[in-house]
Amino acid sequence: MFTVQRTAALLTLSLGAFASLPALAEGVNYNQVSLRAEASQEVPRDLMIVTLYTEAQNTDSAKLAAEITTAMNKAIGQAKQAKDVTMRQGNRNSYPIYDNKTQKITGWRERAELRLESTDFAALSKLTGELMQTLKMGNMQFTVANATRKTSEDALLKDAVNAFKARAQLATDALGGKGYKIVNLNLNSNGYPQPYMRSAMMMKAAGAAMDSAPTPEVEAGTSEVSMSADGVIEVQMQ
Repeated sequence: MFTVQRTAALLTLSLGAFASLPALAEGVNYNQVSLRAEASQEVPRDLMIVTLYTEAQNTDSAKLAAEITTAMNKAIGQAKQAKDVTMRQGNRNSYPIYDNKTQKITGWRERAELRLESTDFAALSKLTGELMQTLKMGNMQFTVANATRKTSEDALLKDAVNAFKARAQLATDALGGKGYKIVNLNLNSNGYPQPYMRSAMMMKAAGAAMDSAPTPEVEAGTSEVSMSADGVIEVQMQ
């Protein structure tokens, strides 16, 4: 279980130096105040993504394609047996190999990828170790799952609005006003950090660990995300 910590960082407060507006009905004047509030949260990187690949070369392009296809079909068959793991084929590329002197084609090289995703790190780690008997690891990264993203955004939206209201009331009291109304309010998610990617050395070590028993523990950590509330209020003066 991840412990989620929320903080509301109330940032800038800028008072518009507006002259008092002409007297309105009942002699009420307003001043406009620009406010900004922000709420932040530590969100777990709970989605593990692994990209495996197979690569070979051959002077016969047809035989090469068949070899790659056979390797991928075997890996896909294994991956389908794993529970709670989403699988899809990645890029597949074939390109010629040229002779350095004559620039004539002397062979072909082909590479095909298999992308695996899961929130069950243990299941994906185990499957990765099994597949690395025939495939190689191209990439391992951790990010925030869509369901977790939506939940955190909903919570942050409420926190940001509450923080804005608190700041609005504080500004109203500081100006000696008796109330305020919101003129406009913009809510913006500051985005989620790019997926945390293991370095080549770390992936090599992880691959070696996954290749042996027992299945290693994988810790993805957390990312801090935030949502800001920017708006303008009108303070009703005494």
